[in-house]
Order: sequence, then C-alpha cells, then structure tokens
Amino acid sequence: MRSHRRSRLLAPLMLAPLITGCFASGGGDDSGDGGGGEGARLRVALAFPPAENLSPYGADATLLSRLGVTEGLTALDANGSAAPALAESWRRDGEKTWEFTLRDATFQDGGDVTPAAVADSLTHATDAEPAPAALAGVSLSAEAQGERVVRITTAEPDPVLPLRLSSPSLAILSAKAYEKGNGRVDPVGHATGPFELTEVDGATSASLDRFDDYWGGRAQASGIDARFIADGTARANALRTGELDIAEAVPVAQAATLDEKTRRDTATTRTTSLLLNASSGPFEDAGQRAAARAAVDTSVFAEDVYEGYADPSAGIYGPAVTWAEGKRTAPVGRAEAAEPGGGTIDLATYDNRPELPEVAQVVKQQLEKAGFKVKLTVREYSRLEQDALDGKFDAFVLARNTLLDTGDPVAVLASDYTCDGGFNIAQLCDKDVDRAVADAEKVADTAKRQDAAMAAEARILGSDAVVPLVHQRIITGVADSVQGVILDPYERTLVGTGTRR
Repeated sequence: MRSHRRSRLLAPLMLAPLITGCFASGGGDDSGDGGGGEGARLRVALAFPPAENLSPYGADATLLSRLGVTEGLTALDANGSAAPALAESWRRDGEKTWEFTLRDATFQDGGDVTPAAVADSLTHATDAEPAPAALAGVSLSAEAQGERVVRITTAEPDPVLPLRLSSPSLAILSAKAYEKGNGRVDPVGHATGPFELTEVDGATSASLDRFDDYWGGRAQASGIDARFIADGTARANALRTGELDIAEAVPVAQAATLDEKTRRDTATTRTTSLLLNASSGPFEDAGQRAAARAAVDTSVFAEDVYEGYADPSAGIYGPAVTWAEGKRTAPVGRAEAAEPGGGTIDLATYDNRPELPEVAQVVKQQLEKAGFKVKLTVREYSRLEQDALDGKFDAFVLARNTLLDTGDPVAVLASDYTCDGGFNIAQLCDKDVDRAVADAEKVADTAKRQDAAMAAEARILGSDAVVPLVHQRIITGVADSVQGVILDPYERTLVGTGTRR
C-alpha cells in the first residue's frame, strides 16, 4: 500500500555552498536593546495563517521559526552547512550514533534546557503522526548522557543528522508543551527562541514578547505584533500606510508600488512546479503526462507573470542551488506524448502566493490550446492542502522551497516523489525513482551526494509527474525605520535579536 502521510518537508555536514544569496541580519550588534531602552515592538505580516494550531510538526513550524519563537539543536548557515544552535558542538561516535553537547539555555517557561528535556522533545517528534518531514524514512532514538550531552542513535547510518536536526519541525520544546496529550503540542511559552508567544488569536494574529533570558542575548525589539494576512495586496498596502514594519511575500504586482529602499528581493531555493497526479485520473497515463509537459511553455513565467522577480525553469533545483546546473543531466525514461484526452482535468492552486493563480491560469490556457479540457480551482492553502495530499486533483501548481527542511537536496525528492513520500502531491510511485532516491540517501560524500541527487532528479523529471515552471525570488517589504531583517534564502527566519525599529 502507498503511504500518503503528511510530511513537511537532508546535506552532508560540510555541504558546499548552495545558494547565491546570503543572510542579511544588518543593524550592527545582534544582541542588547540598543542602549538600555525597551525597544519598539515590531509589526509583522505573514502570508500564511496557522493551519494546524501552530503544531511544530507541520507547515506551521516555519511560522514559529520565522517569528523567532523556536529553534533546534542546530541551524543552517548561509552556505547550507549545519551551525550551532541549542547544541554548541557535536561529534560522530560510530556509524549510527552522534553526541550533541548542549549550551547553557533556558526554556521560556523557566526550566533549563537539559539533555533529558531535549531527548524527550525529540522522542515526541519521532512519535508524531504524521511524521515531520525531516524524519521521513528515519528511525532515531535520543537519550541523555550526563549533564550536557544528548546521544542520538539512528537505525541506519545517517551522515546528515546534524542538518536534519536544524529542521523547524524538530524544534526543542519543554515538557510542558506536551502536557495536553493526544499528540497535541502547545508552543505558547514553552520554546527557547528570542521571542515568546503570549497570545494567539486563531488564524488572525499573534502577540509575542521578548524573552529576556534568551541564550543568544536580549532582542532589541520588545516584542512582535504579528498578523496573518493571506491577501498580498493587503499586506503591501498596510506597509505603505505605515501599519506594518515588515511584510513578507509581497506580490510581484505590488512590488512597483513600494519605494525601492523598502523593497528587498532575495533569491531563494523555491521552485514553482506543475504536479501531475500519476496514480489516478487522466495523468495516470504517462503519455498524457508527456502531452501536458509538452504543452506547457515555461519561458513565459519568469518575465511575464513574475515580472523579472524570478528565474526561468531549469529543473527541480533552480539557479540559487549553485552547484546543480553543472551536474544536471537530461531526463531519463520519458514516454512519448499521446493525444490529449481522458476527460476534464481538475487543476488546482492556492492564492496565499498571489502569483500562483495567474500561473495556473496560464497553464490552463496552454493545456486547453493543446486540446485538454481544464477546470481550475483556487482556494486558500489551508483549505486545499489535504485534498491535494489525498490526490483529489489531477494537477496542482505548487511553490515549494526545495531545501527548506535541512538543506539536503535528497530530502525533498524522498518527501515529494517516492512511493512513501509524505508530501507526494504528484502521487508518483515509480520503482526506478525510488531506487535512485534510495541510492542518493546512502551517499555521505558531498560531491557524490550531489551527483546522486541529480541522477534522481533526471529520473523524476523523466516521469513527467512534475513540470518545473519557474524559480522564485521572494520580495520582502521593510519599512525605512527597520533594521536587521533576516533575508533568508531558505525562508526559515525573518526576525532575530538584531531586528529593530
């Protein structure tokens, strides 16, 4: 049986530079409050409202990390390598075991970050259903070792464990976060980051206060007033009128309305693709998938739809993954295109990223020009996701950060395109793809792992279950008075200790 468990979105420890951009923290010293004052609160608008009650195991994990609430044992640096976070160092002990030495840190509810607390938190993550993406296909156990060390053992050798533990979905929370039971996790007041959630108003807003005992130093802002505004035009308007200090994911159509100095565009590892349901409906037939792929002219998206704030389609990994182009090979195993047919195609996308409905509309027109009949469905993401994961659509336009979870190029392939992948919207189950991905997962050497990832990409593209359309740049609106916004190519962080106005 195929598994469609939900997985939200792995690289060797010394991964070579992956990205052309870099983090921008700005604003001088990263700690302190800039002179002893309380610091103004930051007014921030995020594009995606909480979809799962701020569970750290799903899509909401990045909301928590972007607002500076949660963190893991490790973090990703700008080059895609594992960097210290709650763990100040680590070492490998044999093929299957790693030891992580903790720094002195405190939970927001007052308890110490101890090896026992960390082991307990990771155990809850391993028991979560569905499993966090970073643990897809991985079995691990964690135990306290003395006063400062957490010992983590995996069932199989895992050369990317330090990167895996940087995932927002593997954030460390105190024991109190799990007291409600039934798999429910409450991050409010129980995390370790520089900002503490104090109040959440459903999918509308959240309030955060500075956590004065943060191990990384006192944040310069006294708190954050976060609003979840799915409408991109509304986010841009609120920034222009002074209601916001930071607006994430400003729509391309609104970019020109912002002053140049308030508009920051960042190359990211996000790719927008057309996913074709390979297990049921018209696109179960490889010839029909090939016909759809041949019908789509990807050259129009970067300049026309994204108005230059994107790069033309290259593959699953775009130009921000700097090593990929030199290693890319031609798709393997493509079927011949058949005559379009098989009834009406149900194409879907979401409007949290306002360019996507336009992308989907162009795809619809191109498919119809080739002879397909197409019905387009557009909803807010949280109202669409489960249907997409359950394979209820024939085609889906998705914007996906391919290196979001851990920075490893193999992880997204396993999650999105294998038989047991937890985020397999394409419903692809191909033994040759599974074999290529499994081979890549075993490789520890950086360059050889990259080669194996590209070989797997060639197999996946050859299935025509995914048609990469364009590689996005993300536009962030930042008020003139604000300094220290973190422009993260991985889209995990947005505000930190040095963010202030």
